[in-house]
Amino acid sequence: MARIDYSVKADPETTSKAMGSELHISPKKSREICCKIKGMKVPEARKFLEDVIALKQAVPFKRHHDGAGHRKGPMAAGRYPVNASKEILKVLKNAESNAEYKGLEPANMVISHAAIQRGRTIRGFMPRARGRATPKDTETVNIEMILSEVR
Repeated sequence: MARIDYSVKADPETTSKAMGSELHISPKKSREICCKIKGMKVPEARKFLEDVIALKQAVPFKRHHDGAGHRKGPMAAGRYPVNASKEILKVLKNAESNAEYKGLEPANMVISHAAIQRGRTIRGFMPRARGRATPKDTETVNIEMILSEVR
């Protein structure tokens, strides 16, 4: 596995970073969640992700919305990507812990950068009848998150 660097440079004195590598979640759903939580305060983003996991709040799907139904609130199409929300919540908690370790206050921080990149595809096959097989690949995602202090 290659070492992945952050795509944005950040001041180490006022920011904390966290990264999740090769997580087994959907890149499309992860992108929509990251677009939604970017710019949110940390407690607000944590509450949002917990509500998505509890199926109380939908994530608005702006780009990958084919077949997604309408949801109530100020969005057109939305879904409840539970597995992706759990993994992104873990990365957010890790970034909060890194902020506490540095002596920063996580409650006063904002998610200044939340991005995903597609990771490697894990190839697999599903056996079928008469000696045939169908590809069954697992997509992976690399998530990077940077929290910044609000002045």
